[in-house]
Amino acid sequence: MAAFTFSRFLRSMRGIFIPTATVIGFSCLLTYIFILYQPTVGPGITQRLGWQAWEAVATVDYFDKGTSTPTVTQPGDVEEAQPFPGNGGEVEGTDWWETSSSQPWDATDDIESYPLDVWAPLLPHDTGLSEITITRCMMPPNLVGDLCAPSTTVEQDAIKGNWVRVERDLNKQAGLWSLNIYYRRTRRLDIPLVTDLRLLPAGDTPEPLTDPWVRVDHSIRDGVMRTEPLYLWYLPGKTMNEMTVEERANLITEIDVLFGEDRPWYGFEKVEPAVTPEKEGKLESVYVTYRRGVKSVPRAHPLHFSRDGKFKILQVADLHFSVSRGLCRDTDLDPCVNSDNLTNTLLGHVLDEEKPDLVVFSGDQLNGQGTSWDPKSVLAKFAVAATDRKIPWAAIFGNHDEEDGDVKQEQLRMMKALPYSMVQSGPKDIHGVGNYVLDVKSADASMTSLLTLYFLDSGSYSSGYLDWFGFFFPTEYDWIHEDQINWFLQESAKIQPIERPFTPDTGKDFGSIWTRQSDQITPTTRKLAKPNAMMFFHIPLQESYGTADRDTRTGQLLDIGLHDLEGSGAAKKSDGMFDKGLKQALESGHVAGGSIPEVKVIANGHCHITEDCRRVQDIWLCFGGGGSYSGYGQVGFDRRFRVYEISDYGETIRTYKRSEKDEILNNYILAGPGAPPFNPRS
Repeated sequence: MAAFTFSRFLRSMRGIFIPTATVIGFSCLLTYIFILYQPTVGPGITQRLGWQAWEAVATVDYFDKGTSTPTVTQPGDVEEAQPFPGNGGEVEGTDWWETSSSQPWDATDDIESYPLDVWAPLLPHDTGLSEITITRCMMPPNLVGDLCAPSTTVEQDAIKGNWVRVERDLNKQAGLWSLNIYYRRTRRLDIPLVTDLRLLPAGDTPEPLTDPWVRVDHSIRDGVMRTEPLYLWYLPGKTMNEMTVEERANLITEIDVLFGEDRPWYGFEKVEPAVTPEKEGKLESVYVTYRRGVKSVPRAHPLHFSRDGKFKILQVADLHFSVSRGLCRDTDLDPCVNSDNLTNTLLGHVLDEEKPDLVVFSGDQLNGQGTSWDPKSVLAKFAVAATDRKIPWAAIFGNHDEEDGDVKQEQLRMMKALPYSMVQSGPKDIHGVGNYVLDVKSADASMTSLLTLYFLDSGSYSSGYLDWFGFFFPTEYDWIHEDQINWFLQESAKIQPIERPFTPDTGKDFGSIWTRQSDQITPTTRKLAKPNAMMFFHIPLQESYGTADRDTRTGQLLDIGLHDLEGSGAAKKSDGMFDKGLKQALESGHVAGGSIPEVKVIANGHCHITEDCRRVQDIWLCFGGGGSYSGYGQVGFDRRFRVYEISDYGETIRTYKRSEKDEILNNYILAGPGAPPFNPRS
């Protein structure tokens, strides 16, 4: 009976429930369409919310195609996108390379995947610091886990942020225990943020005393014997809500540590005095460094020829820089002290004289051999002669670069974060790090690729004969491996042929008269072929010491420069880069094109007092010669740098060397009009 009564109740409610449900559902639908639904990206995308996600987060858009530097955007800001030539936009009166991005952000690096509570000083964090401390630990934190992290609570983490360890042991060179700086980041608008840092002896206090300075408990020299205590003070200033735009831009957003007396990483400043003063030959100085706000790293414009068809490359071989200021080697220069700085001064002079469009560091930027144990401190200074002059630069690795400290992948990440860097990561599934390609385009609106530059990692050392029981004693140099050869051939196959010699388009539109440059002469022959190419890697091929071609005009061997001052620096093994790679990549696959190689010049480093250019089977193999007072040399053999001068819109390649005494040596045309003709067998 009860069941029958309940059934009648449901039937009676059906007449009321269905119309009511219909009205409610329709109202929800209208609410969603006209109020809730917005055809825009959601806050999780625009703000990249993370921990402490209830606060607004500034974003950095690395994928903006209209700017050459990361665009920092605060919530609520609206920026007008700039046109990007090649994607349908042009800026009237502006050259194409002025408005295009030279180096799109490499999304494979996953830099934005780092949370804010992980120390990543290369990231453009604009979040302020709320608290700083120093802890000591008897065991290195990375060895046993962070057992010595500062104490905290869930409430403190929520308010001030999680503790972040600066991964730089202040007592790396000396001390009874490891010593690390920690800080907290916070996005909260009601927490005072750090605006200043000081290092003061015990008993001293910052001025003015009315400011709320906070002293860190442990001395920043804790654990170092026979040193006076030195204390880190920080100033919690206003909250984010109270700050002006200028004050927000002046927040301290990152802390780092520098080893050595040279300049800190780009965008950072030193806190004086040194935590550890320099003791020549025993200890390198240690400095706390910091960054204010976000220092956008200036990016190079895309590589391009001048309007009269010229492009110049300066090769810098074998700097051999150290954490210290460097020791002079094998030179009669007197006095010769602080060899790294002296080399940078020389390089700066050469750059001012030559004014290259690109600088290529061809390996062994780091000295290795126990002296470059903190690669970041060395990389902070190795390219300053180029970056100070706003010159684009590229780099490859040599055999010494990975002997101490960070692996190549981390070094490459650092180099990419430096100003005007053209360095690229390259594929991760082949041998080496930093195998990549750059192309140099024409200055006209066609942006035609006129020169291809290949960069390869020739490795460091092979196992040799003393690889016993897992103990590695390298006795042989590494070489370019088969998968790198295949990668090169694939990249070469992607290069589109152009009509050569190239003639720039100087007309504005089809309604104007198409003009020609006054110095242009109609060529007698034209061909459809890939543009000329050059290749850079550190360790030379065995063919660099082979029999040179003869100039059919004179009968002279095509071997220009000095090569008999030291023995062969080539690897003993080879996967056949010369025969399987370079000789197979031709300008044109057409039978009428002959067998002219695409790559006209191989540029190597590695051998400091070998600086000749030798043509072997129509390919020039050239050495840079040592340009650094920090690397080995020979008394009486001046330091030198090789220049490649490419003209005629990529057709002509000329090379010479500039010595430390400003002598121009062995000026010679390698390819193009005036160069030795190719071998008849080709």
